[in-house]
Amino acid sequence: MKFGKIENSDLVDFSLPADHPDTTQVLKTGTKGKTSIYLGCAKWNRTDLKGFYPRGTKDELAYYSTQFNSIELNATFYNNFPVPTIQGWREKTGDGFKFFPKVHQGISHWKRLKDAKDATDEYLDGIAHLEDKLGTIFLQLPDNFGPKNWETLRAYLEAWPKNFPLAVELRNTGWYDGSWNTDQLWNALHDLGIAHIITDSAGRRDLMHMRLSTPTAFIRYNGANVASDYTRLDDWLERLIQWIDEGIENIFFFIHQNVEQESPLLSAYLIEKLNAKAGTSLLVPKMSS
Repeated sequence: MKFGKIENSDLVDFSLPADHPDTTQVLKTGTKGKTSIYLGCAKWNRTDLKGFYPRGTKDELAYYSTQFNSIELNATFYNNFPVPTIQGWREKTGDGFKFFPKVHQGISHWKRLKDAKDATDEYLDGIAHLEDKLGTIFLQLPDNFGPKNWETLRAYLEAWPKNFPLAVELRNTGWYDGSWNTDQLWNALHDLGIAHIITDSAGRRDLMHMRLSTPTAFIRYNGANVASDYTRLDDWLERLIQWIDEGIENIFFFIHQNVEQESPLLSAYLIEKLNAKAGTSLLVPKMSS
C-alpha cells in the first residue's frame, strides 16, 4: 500500500476532524431504522492475511466469509473476471455476505471516464452476477484527476445506472484544499445518491473531509502497522456511535494495512468495541495463530 504511506507516522496528527455541518443535515434525512454495518478487509488471500487461516483451509474466500460479513474487492480494479468466477465468489460465501467491488482501472484511470459507457456496461454486466451479495461499488479516481475534470466526472455520475449503488473516492488535493468550490461536487453526489468516500491515511489527511453526501458512510481506513492504529480506531468508534445516534443508515468500513496480516486483528478490535458500546451483534473474526 504505497498511497498515503509516510516514513514516520509519529509525526502525524491522527485526530478526527469535526463533521462538516452538512453531514448533520444529511443524517437527518435517514430512515432512522437500524443501522446496517459492513466491516471487513481488502483482501482474502492467505499470503496477505498470514496467520488468519487455520491450517488445512482449502478455500480462503469461503473461510473468510465465515469470519466477516463483507470485503472491499480491489481485485476488480485490475481484472474483468469471467462470469463463472464471479458466480463462484457468490456461491462460496454465506447468507448476508456483501462484496464492495472497485471499478476497473480501464474506466477510471485509462479512459479517465471519457467514452467509457461500453467499458462500464461490460464491467457491470459481469459484477451484477454477484446478485444479492453485491454491495456498493466504488469508483476511485487517480491522483491527477482534479477539479479541471469536473464536467467529465459529473457527466459520468449522471449516466451511472441508478440500480447499482455507487461511492466515489477523489484523491486530488484540489477537491479539498479550498481552491475550488467543493459544493458543486457535494451537491451532485447528494442529488444522485452517491456516497462520498472518506479515506483515513497517514500521508493524506486532506481526504478526511467528514462530509457525507448520503446517510451512508464509506470509510477506507489505512493503518500503518503501529500502535496508534488502535487508538485511531478508538476515535472512529466514537464517531460511528455518534452517527448511529444521529440516524445513519449504512456504515461500510474497510481496513487496510501496509502489511495486511494485521487487518483482521484491527477489524476484531473495532467490532468488539462496536458490539459493546453500540449494541451491535457483528461476528468477531478470530486469528488462527
